[in-house]
Amino acid sequence: MLSFEPYEDPAYFGILLLGLLPIMIMMLYGHRSRIYENIISLFFLFLTFGGPSWHEGAALIVYMVYETCLTYFYLHYRKNNNKSWVFYLTVFLAALPLATVKISQQTTSNIPSLIGFMGISYLTFRVVQTIMETRDGVLKKINWVTFLEFVLFFPTISSGPIDRYRRFEKDYRSIPKRDDYLEMLSKGIHYIFLGFLYKFILAYFFGTYLLPQVEAAAMHARGGFLDISWPLIGVMYTYSMDLFFDFAGYSLFAVGTSYVMGIKTPMNFNRPWQSHNFKEFWNRWHMSLSFWFRDYIYMRLLYTFMKNKTFKSMTTAANVTYVLNMMIMGFWHGVTWYYVTYGLFHGFGLVINDTWLKYKKKHRESIPSNWFTKGFSILLTANLVCFSFLIFSGFLNTLWFK
Repeated sequence: MLSFEPYEDPAYFGILLLGLLPIMIMMLYGHRSRIYENIISLFFLFLTFGGPSWHEGAALIVYMVYETCLTYFYLHYRKNNNKSWVFYLTVFLAALPLATVKISQQTTSNIPSLIGFMGISYLTFRVVQTIMETRDGVLKKINWVTFLEFVLFFPTISSGPIDRYRRFEKDYRSIPKRDDYLEMLSKGIHYIFLGFLYKFILAYFFGTYLLPQVEAAAMHARGGFLDISWPLIGVMYTYSMDLFFDFAGYSLFAVGTSYVMGIKTPMNFNRPWQSHNFKEFWNRWHMSLSFWFRDYIYMRLLYTFMKNKTFKSMTTAANVTYVLNMMIMGFWHGVTWYYVTYGLFHGFGLVINDTWLKYKKKHRESIPSNWFTKGFSILLTANLVCFSFLIFSGFLNTLWFK
């Protein structure tokens, strides 16, 4: 029985082309068949979660029944009530399967193999944001077929990008004009071919060919202060490039496929290596995730601190929220010291960054701003980010403790 991980096998792209071809033809002639699109989506979900991964498919079905019932309950509850404890309990229950999988992955428990499946994080983000927007009154009604189409949208099923229900629904219920669709189709094809360059050439070179060699050299060079060596610096940069090109390539495939289907799924990367500081970096790197954390965790935590007057200073409240927000992001990646340290590194980095920007604004006349300072800020940011990715990689855990 055929079974593919999305965008990992050349045969997958051949099948994908055959499936998308009727959609392209219909869209060019001003038609959209949601029935056909749903059949294709179910087919590709079957390719991903069928065969050897049937247990993941079963877990996905149970998960979707559970989350849909939970969202349905809260939507009807919210029409006449707005008690905070019910909202918090609903969000907690919506996130519980993901939290259980993440925590049990660090134990000998077999829970991940029972209830976990590829993409559970990104599906949970979509469900939780729908519940939060329902609580805010932004969503007053939900089409449940569209909700399932939104959560299970196959191009972005395993690793995003993370879309928003209202934006997705608007695209899915409309048919772009022929010229607009031709532009979307052109962009989609461009993104897919760029994804091939990123994922199958550059990521392969850095991750499959080069990374094992520099990791072996770093392990061999152990013995100095904190086992720091030139090969370890090589690991830092090589892993950073592999991480970027692999994930950016996948995201380009997902966005490109979405565009071909007439859905403007948001981009995930926007030249992050040109960032002048940490805040700009997170506005360019894995943008759908960073914006999700900004809107649904950072802003809500900050609002709660301000409402309850937890801190006397607005600056202190913002700084604490930066650290908590990024620490939660670290925990989301996994319950290990290097993921949490990675989150804290960026949390405190954002605090320092914010402090510097405020100082710079007050002393604008005495602080130079020219091509050298801008170039230096880009170089400094890129190196600090690469160092954080070395932490994130978990290689230091192997280097120091194994």
